[in-house]
Amino acid sequence: MLTHRLTLISLLLCAACAFAGQPAGIQKDITYGTVDGVDLKLDFAVPETGDGPFPLVVLIHGGGWAAGNKAQYDGALPEWTKRGYVAATVEYRFAPKFKFPAQVEDVKCAVRYLRSRAKELKINPDKVGACGDSAGGHLSLMLGLMDSKDGLEGTGGHADQSSKVQAVVNFYGPTDFSVEGTFNPFVVKLVTDFLGTVDQKSPVIAQASPITYINKGDPPILTLQGTKDPLVPEEQQHRLHKALKEAGIEEHLEIIQDGGHGFGGKDFEHAAQLTIEWFDKYLKGK
Repeated sequence: MLTHRLTLISLLLCAACAFAGQPAGIQKDITYGTVDGVDLKLDFAVPETGDGPFPLVVLIHGGGWAAGNKAQYDGALPEWTKRGYVAATVEYRFAPKFKFPAQVEDVKCAVRYLRSRAKELKINPDKVGACGDSAGGHLSLMLGLMDSKDGLEGTGGHADQSSKVQAVVNFYGPTDFSVEGTFNPFVVKLVTDFLGTVDQKSPVIAQASPITYINKGDPPILTLQGTKDPLVPEEQQHRLHKALKEAGIEEHLEIIQDGGHGFGGKDFEHAAQLTIEWFDKYLKGK
């Protein structure tokens, strides 16, 4: 647990450097859905100039599906708006109290909610990206790879809107829970709390794995992964990107030499620049 907390803290400190900017103009704690008596909140920011419509980037925090806070990414919101994006950071229900698919249902609801307010918030509903770290990377992949026929939309509201995004940036999120022996005991505990089991024969293992949903027509996906990540093995990303290539999906896997579960210094600056370029290319057409 200590190792995981330290790597998350390191990531946040690096994010504060890379996305320097005061979180002014942020609309905070907007309820995007209510499920099981829980009001789900998001923070968002809209560019101060221009009529739009602007592409949207949805930022999803990590924390083992059981911790973290949407405010972790609030410092990034002004930077995205300066670049001509509407940006939002979302919360979701936590395990073990709320097990899978609650977390997937919640982030899907957040995307549908934002699309439902597209005109008001100057959002281009056809240009939505998702980006997250660790568990947030996993949830971002689910937003990109799942189709409406795959379900897990939940009952949070705005069922008339699509929850699928048009571009994904995945910072070292788990991609395939079916690989026995992949995760260390700490992560196995997190996955058990999240899914209720790590039994490879359980249907939930495949249902929760982003790799399950890859098919032709899925959006472009950028993944960033460290070679010395103690929590999510590098092999997870190679499996994902092999499957993406086989399906003909636009993809790029950036391996950070000696990177851990969170990058610092020039490694994070490089990762941040790749993220910006990825969304500019696929959401703004640059």
